[in-house]
Amino acid sequence: MYYPESLKKVSDLATQLHLTKTDDRLFFHNLSHAVRLLESAHQMSTHYRLDEKDHFILCSAAWLYDLEMIASGTPEREISNTAFTEDFLSKLSVEEATIREIVECILCNSPGHQPTSLNEKIFCDALQYYFGSENFLHYHNLLRREKEVYSGKKISGNEWRALTISLISHHTYYTDYCQSRLNNRKAENLKGIIRVQEKKEQQKHIDPVRGKIKPIQAGFSYPAWKHKSRHHLSGVETVFRNSSANHLNLSVMADNKAFIMISVNSILISIGVGLIIGKLVLIPKLFIPTVVLLSVNVATIIYSVLATRPGIMHGKFTREGVDNKTVDLLFFGNFFKMPLADFEYGMRKMMDDDDFLYGNLIRDIYAQGKTLGRKFRLLRISYNLFMYGMAITVGAFVLSFFL
Repeated sequence: MYYPESLKKVSDLATQLHLTKTDDRLFFHNLSHAVRLLESAHQMSTHYRLDEKDHFILCSAAWLYDLEMIASGTPEREISNTAFTEDFLSKLSVEEATIREIVECILCNSPGHQPTSLNEKIFCDALQYYFGSENFLHYHNLLRREKEVYSGKKISGNEWRALTISLISHHTYYTDYCQSRLNNRKAENLKGIIRVQEKKEQQKHIDPVRGKIKPIQAGFSYPAWKHKSRHHLSGVETVFRNSSANHLNLSVMADNKAFIMISVNSILISIGVGLIIGKLVLIPKLFIPTVVLLSVNVATIIYSVLATRPGIMHGKFTREGVDNKTVDLLFFGNFFKMPLADFEYGMRKMMDDDDFLYGNLIRDIYAQGKTLGRKFRLLRISYNLFMYGMAITVGAFVLSFFL
């Protein structure tokens, strides 16, 4: 069985069915959801380096999950009958054993089913991948709207938030891929819903005379940044998070490039010392090319090492610096020699002061950028030395044989 061709047939027919047979009441479990499932499954399939058969199983389950729900006519998250999937795949001449594995993936989220194989765990996590997404609230509200339309009953915000809090609180990702990438964001989503729920509970205490919400405490007022829209604050957080992640990836890339240069030139030095220098007595004309080669290797290694060599860090800050908001507490080089009490004082002061906090984030990103600029500048010199130096060395060796 040629799995890529079979997967193309599944995707073509599934897309056609989604466009022609879908239920307009399915605001969540629709073609868009199938595409999101497919993308999540594909990411994990690539991460775990699955073979063509397992990749086919996961992608087929992603395409057919919502169609199975459409065939059953219910918007429930659990599926107990997979007759549609079995008939669909049988008509495409898919092997019975493979069909069974696809069905097990589709049923992995149903009551009484516990994912056991890696494919089932991946697909189960793909179904709840959006729990750790920045668009969680949008997708979850679509699910709420879908359930309301099918049941014909309005679900109150308080009831839906309570159900959501319970759902996420008891949810656990099965794969280490999702645990490492989504758990933090999932926790943030949960905290956000809990904050909204608590705020709604507080707003129930209405002043019967004035008809206004009672203040939580006398003199209480939100800081200025709280008046920014949720989307604005989310955008700011995304900028900081993406910038830090990008700088980290670039730093790892630079270190890898330096390691390649150090390794290659170390090998060339070993070869030059071991093979060529021993023959200089017999072939004196190789002296100059050999010196050029070793000089290029040594110079390249020096610049590569400089690119990765850590800078001098003092590891201390003063409380005056904290009070003046001039200390970067997000970089370990500024506090690793400090007592815990002083560091805790600085962190608490920073967390209570939004200007101080955002200022630290800005300075940290700027410092990362400066470090990256230095690394890549030295790496460029190293690569240029190696590129031009090796060309000159080869030319010198060639000339030595004609002189």
